[in-house]
Amino acid sequence: MAQERGAGGRDRRPSGPRGGSGPKPGTGRGSGDRRGGRDDRPDRGGRRPERGGDRSQRGGYQGSKPDGLTREERTEAQARYDGPPLPEEITGKELDRSVLAQLRSLPEKLGQRVARHLAAAGAIIDEDPKTAYQHTLAARARASRLAVVREAVGEAAYAAGEYSEALTELRAARRMNGAQDYLAVMADCERALGRPDRALDLVRKAPREGLSNDLKAELTIVEAGARRDRGELDAALRALELAPINSKSRAPWVVRLRYAYADTLVAADRESDALEWFHRTEAIDAEELTDAAERAQELEARLGDA
Repeated sequence: MAQERGAGGRDRRPSGPRGGSGPKPGTGRGSGDRRGGRDDRPDRGGRRPERGGDRSQRGGYQGSKPDGLTREERTEAQARYDGPPLPEEITGKELDRSVLAQLRSLPEKLGQRVARHLAAAGAIIDEDPKTAYQHTLAARARASRLAVVREAVGEAAYAAGEYSEALTELRAARRMNGAQDYLAVMADCERALGRPDRALDLVRKAPREGLSNDLKAELTIVEAGARRDRGELDAALRALELAPINSKSRAPWVVRLRYAYADTLVAADRESDALEWFHRTEAIDAEELTDAAERAQELEARLGDA
């Protein structure tokens, strides 16, 4: 997946599920990193993969020759069902307790296999999101009726740039458990698929009461990005200015809001203002979640030459 610097930081991958350390599909509901790029436009190159869900409903391998499939199709179905090789050190116990509790509804050996695929996906999603996605498809082939599994597939698909599949899976997870945590990622998928109007509709319908500051910030960033997709730079800036970009908190969501604001100021040809906000982002970005320092240096050089 091509990496672009964006309104959310160094890349476009999910920022990681709540309750876990790092992006680990299946360990909890993901807050979702918003994609973007310097023009804050999503990568339009997401490809819809072969579907590998429930074996009876999605063409997965069933141990015998499925009727109507060619030898090549049967081989592909078997490969999806098997998934990538599982590292011996991955036991499945790496998952969050709440996820393991849901997997206990499965037969023991089946649940262990699903857990190992989810844990393996979480271990490599930053370095190899496409393989992580294949691990989650193998989990879905065995346990497609569990919301936590569909959620994991959605998160990994998003990280791998498979935006159509991510949207489908997160919708399914939301229907199963009623969670609102996926809305920002779902809206961002709509952007990636070239549908900013649908993205804005999702943002507008999001119930703000009870949402975390992190999720509210993500929704604002996606809204601003969708406005930019429509060429509405003033509206994008207003959306970010109404958010708590002046908060004294150093939380990641404040870092990301400030970065998004600075990036949108660049798009609006307000480079002096953008430089100030890149510096303000850098000042609270101790973990270097964004490339604000690099962007500030580039702007300083450009303004100095002007």
